[in-house]
Formats: sequence, structure tokens, C-alpha cells
Amino acid sequence: MKYLHIHGVGKEISRLIMGTGDLRKLEEPELTMLDAYIAAGGNTFDTAHQYRNKEIILGQWLAEKNLRDQVVILTKGAHHDDGSPGPRVNPQAIRKDLTESLERLGTDYVDLYALHRDDPSVAVGPIMEELNEHIRAKRIRAIGASNWAFHRVQEANEYAASHNLIGFAFNSPNLSLAKANEPRWEGCVSADEETCLWHASKQLPLLAWSSQAGGFFSGNFSPDNRSEEEMVRVYYSENNWERYRRAVILAEEKRVTPIQIALSYVLHQAFPTCAIIGPRNPEELQISMQSMNLLLTPNEIEWLDLKKEEFAQ
Repeated sequence: MKYLHIHGVGKEISRLIMGTGDLRKLEEPELTMLDAYIAAGGNTFDTAHQYRNKEIILGQWLAEKNLRDQVVILTKGAHHDDGSPGPRVNPQAIRKDLTESLERLGTDYVDLYALHRDDPSVAVGPIMEELNEHIRAKRIRAIGASNWAFHRVQEANEYAASHNLIGFAFNSPNLSLAKANEPRWEGCVSADEETCLWHASKQLPLLAWSSQAGGFFSGNFSPDNRSEEEMVRVYYSENNWERYRRAVILAEEKRVTPIQIALSYVLHQAFPTCAIIGPRNPEELQISMQSMNLLLTPNEIEWLDLKKEEFAQ
């Protein structure tokens, strides 16, 4: 496993982050998957208040294994569809969601806390003031944003810097080799070229969700297969099929699979990245581990992303 550091967190963070969105209950095969992740050197779990019982399951498992002090928990709050309808990016919702997340997880702090959605009509000042209250109370170690446009992240950090507050230490939008035609879910943000350039200039860590584009590079999809409506809506485009074609070519050369090429692409950006993954079994976890150790050159990255017509062999 490889790791990176996020300011404020006392532990190194594994670059492959285990998603918990598919956790259903505290028994096999979920336990096998979590155990395999820890055995592989993984130590970071992604969850959210909006996932409801997923936080409870994760918290119970960590308690049973006595692992809380050894792992990093990333949870999120202030989702629009969590509780009262409409935008919920405000101090009251943040306070409520964080309090309930801590109770569900059975812990008195989370290592990483992100706002699950944004409401651009809300000023960043009260949001950063509220989050810093929880940092001072040691309920949060580091704060970040999920599904915020990069200019809003910058605005929030500029406010924090000018008011002697702690700013966002990470960002967590969607980032994958396949580019989304439109948001996968309402209010979601994908990292476009401008966002990536901004991250490169700031060197702000990016924790990518849907890092494997919902399995777009798995070989289970084709331009003629339009049975999966969400995949067609979000990822089917001429440019993405060309990216897939190039991933196949490079995978054959490196004797790996296209989906491993796609995950390695996320982990070889010009700024620190982690990939949130959702393997269904230990075998899929090993495939992701191999992707993490698969080297891609900057030239290959640009070629995969259609920025070059050819790459040097």
C-alpha cells in the first residue's frame, strides 16, 4: 500500500480508500472484504451521514476489531437529501449531522470531515467558522469539501486564511479517466481540466470518488449495449470510447487490464490523489492494489486523456 499525508491528520492515509456505500450488514462477505483491506495495508474508510446505517456497521466492525486508533475515517455531512428537503449547507445541519455521525460510528472524533454538497448561495464565512469550532473541540482533525467547485474551495480557504482559521485540507470531487457528460447524481461535481490545473498549482490532495467510472473500463459495456441507463447518460460519448480504446491498447502492452490502467490514471496526476474504491471481493481488491503499483508516464497519461495523438514507446 502507498500513503499520503493530509495536514491535521496524525496518521498517513492509504491512497486506496475503502468505500462503505455497499455495506449491508456486519457479516460475510462484507467482513472478509474489510479484513482483506486491512491486511493489504489499507487504513482509510469513506462513509457519510447520508449513508445512514453504513456508519453504524463500520463503527461496530472497528469496535469489534479494536481498530479505531489505527484507521482514518472520512465521513461527510450537509447533504441536500438527508433529512429536511432542500439545501442544508449551514451551521445547524453541519452540527446535527456531525453529532449523529459520531454517535453512529462510536467515536468522539473523525479524522476527515467533508461537506457532501455545496450551496453556492450560502456565504463561506459561517461554514468555515462552524467547521473550525469542531476542529477546536477535537471532533474533527481535518476538513474538506466533496462536490464543491474549486473556486468555492479557494474562496473558503481565502476566508479561513484572512480570519486565522483552518481551511480545507482536501477536496473530494469525482475524478476518473472517463469524463462525465453530466452529474451522476444531482449536485455532484467532477474534476475538469481547470480543476486539475488548480489542484496542481495548490498541491491540494484530491480524494476521488467513482475513480473507476462505475466500471466503464471493465469490458462489460460497449457503444451498442445501452441497457444500463445511468452509464449511457453519464459516460457514453465518443471521447470516452476513444479513452477506452487507448486504455485497452496500453493494457495489452503492459499486460494488465483496462480498468487497472484507468485506476492508475487517477493515482498518477500532477497533484496528490487517493482513489475511493468499492471492491466486491478480495480478488478485486488485489486488482486495485496492482493498479496502485502500475507506473504510467506523464506522456501516457496525456495520451490516455486525448491530449496527445501518440506516445513514445
